[in-house]
This record gives sequence, structure tokens and C-alpha cells, in this order.
Amino acid sequence: MKKKTIDVVGLGLNATDVAIEVPAYPEFNSKVEISSATWQAGGQVATALVVCRRLGLATSYIGRFGDGPMGRFQQESLEREGMLLENCRTVKDCPNQTAYIVIDQATGERTIMWQRDPRLTIQPEELTPEMITSARALHVDGHDCPAGAQAARWAREASLPVTADVDNIYPGLDGLLAEVDYLISSATFPAAYTGEEDLFKALEMLQENFETRLVAATLGAEGVLARENGGFLYLPGYLAQCRDTTGAGDVFHGAFVYGLLEGWPTAQSLGFSNAMAALSCEYLGARGGIRSRREAEKLMAEGRTNTARWPELVPASHSGARK
Repeated sequence: MKKKTIDVVGLGLNATDVAIEVPAYPEFNSKVEISSATWQAGGQVATALVVCRRLGLATSYIGRFGDGPMGRFQQESLEREGMLLENCRTVKDCPNQTAYIVIDQATGERTIMWQRDPRLTIQPEELTPEMITSARALHVDGHDCPAGAQAARWAREASLPVTADVDNIYPGLDGLLAEVDYLISSATFPAAYTGEEDLFKALEMLQENFETRLVAATLGAEGVLARENGGFLYLPGYLAQCRDTTGAGDVFHGAFVYGLLEGWPTAQSLGFSNAMAALSCEYLGARGGIRSRREAEKLMAEGRTNTARWPELVPASHSGARK
């Protein structure tokens, strides 16, 4: 069999962020002097692929750019990473997806205001099987669900693992989730989708409904809760000097894909992803804090974790707690 030259193909969002740092989040109907305002490259799938690339994987991105300055900024950021962009397209007279991100310097937490022109949507008929099956894994987000579902079907037919980053409910999402092997969502998605407030029950419902190999929810600084093989697995987050939480989840997903392709046990992949996400929060921007494998493993070895809400799960975190 011919050896594949691409490790990960990603289909989904890129975004050019305007990162606005303020001393404290402004109250309604107030004025506040900003500390800084800079353009930063971001977007769920694009950032995850950059993580994979910096960890040494070959990556290919399927996405759309606007034809203005922000679109060129985003495209050039991916070109500098050495990412394959032959399946991308620039949409004429269309702005790139943009986000204005207000970052509270006191906590590093952020509020995102975003806009995506419908003309940036990827349609299923624009894809071919070769775009997907040339890689070893497929990573998608919850946008452009019909195209993502088609790509995922081709991937699974070719025995490629499919990972998904989902943070909201979009049209056609059911069809996409039915084709996903590893679903890792935001903390709020399981309840929003299932109507079940208990996170354990919501994750169980998602996994049983879509028969995924693994379903998980990232919990910010508190780590990640996952369900696999009929049991729950909790890995605590790592403590960091937080400047900006933007993109931490995207970094988590890229690190998880890396661990998956390295053949690591799930606990190792999730712990590594937590460490990479924590380190990313120490710097400004979605991609400003993507660190090396060595740095992440050093943080893991130090063992400085945050177990504020989930202490009862920590002792059993490597054996599958609360079945």
C-alpha cells in the first residue's frame, strides 16, 4: 500500500480575530480604555491543524477565505506553517470570517463577537473522496454540516478516524454526528443538545445515540470529562498563568488528533491535550501560545492540576470512573 503523505485533513472554519485587551470587562453603557488591539489568526479547524503541523504532522486544510485584507492575513498565516492549501478557495467580494474578542486582563477570559458570510459555506458537491482519503485522519467542526458529513462518510469508508469539535447546534448536525468517531464538545453543548443538565447523563445519551468511540466535553481550566467503553474518564486541567483563553479548545483538539495518530492510550491523549491547552492560555491569541510536545510533557510531569469541581473522580481517572 502506498504510504500517505498527509497525516490530517481538516474541513471547517478559519477566522481572523481582532484581539482587544481591556483591564476589566466593561459594564453596560460605559467607556473603557483598551490596552491593546491586534489581529490574530484563529478559527476552530485551522488552529487545530496548526497545532498538528507544529507537532510535526503533515496537514491539509479545506476551507474558504474572503478576498480582503483579513482573508489574505489568514491565508498567509497558514502558508507560513507549511500547510497544504490546494483545496481552499478565495471567495470574490466577500469578507473573511471575523471575530472581535474582548479579553479581560484580570482573568484572561474572553467574549467573542463574530460574523461569517454565508458565501464562505463549503458545499458537499465541492468535495471529492481524494481530498479526504489522502490523509490518515479527518478533523471537522460543527459548521458546514452537510459537507462535513460527506467528508466523514468517505473517511470512515476508508477506515480513517473522524474527530469533531462541536460547540453549538447547527442545521444538519445530526447527519454529521452520525459519522463521527471521536466527538469532543464544549462544556455546554451536551446539555444544549440533549436537554439533560447532568453532564454524565448527557454524554451517555450522545454516545449511545450516535455510537461514537469516544464522547467528551472540555471543561476549561477544570480539564475534560470523557466516556469510552462504557465508563467515564476524567483528566484534570493544568494550572497556568492565564492571559487569554481564546483558542484553547482548538489547541486541545489539535493535540488530541496528534495523540490519536501517535497511538497513545486515551488518557494520555486527553492529558496531553489539557497541557497544550493550558500552555496556550499564557499567550495572546488562538495560536500565540502553541507550545512544543516537550513543554507540554514537562507541565504534565510537574503535576500542577486544577481539581476544584471534580476531586472525587481524580483517583479513578485512569481506570474509568462512575460507570
